[in-house]
Amino acid sequence: MKIFVGLGNPTPEYAATKHNVGFMLADLLAEKISADNWREKFNALVAEGFLDGEKILIVKPQTFMNLSGEAVAPIMNFYKIDVANLVVAHDDMDLPLGMIRLRPKGSGGGHHGVESIIQHIGTQNFPRVRIGVGRPPKFWTVNHHVLSPFTQEDADKISVALEELVPAMLCIFKEGINNAMNKFNPKRKKSHEESDNGIDG
Repeated sequence: MKIFVGLGNPTPEYAATKHNVGFMLADLLAEKISADNWREKFNALVAEGFLDGEKILIVKPQTFMNLSGEAVAPIMNFYKIDVANLVVAHDDMDLPLGMIRLRPKGSGGGHHGVESIIQHIGTQNFPRVRIGVGRPPKFWTVNHHVLSPFTQEDADKISVALEELVPAMLCIFKEGINNAMNKFNPKRKKSHEESDNGIDG
């Protein structure tokens, strides 16, 4: 069994905000593997689907972002899921809007939802899907930025990035994070400039 956790905030007013791109990816993934049986469990919305005969658990914590670990840890304990089979997707202000990075592990990097998960499961050794939402505009606070909706232009860019991420998620489940990184994190240009095609290595 694999578990995919998309991070975000519950309640409708946050649905279209930058902090909820993890939820958005969870919804796309659930649609892809026909996991339409969402139900509340352990302070989360949980749906089950199958990929090549293996069960995939899709989780959207309902604890609000900063307490995400309070939902993730009990689910992992209940299903006896090894941390190697956990994948977490979240927004990232350190990446330009629409840029994606797949990573095998790492610290929370200042993201309180990821930090909460690390605190509650006791390790940072699980794959991450970092979805760029860019830095706050001048005079905006971090909270104002991540809790604000996308402009229409930016929403279109994020939609394209998330659609392109779905096959990357399936690859992680079937072949592991390292193979997915090799396939979906493009190589850097010889000049070491950042890739501008939406997915960054």
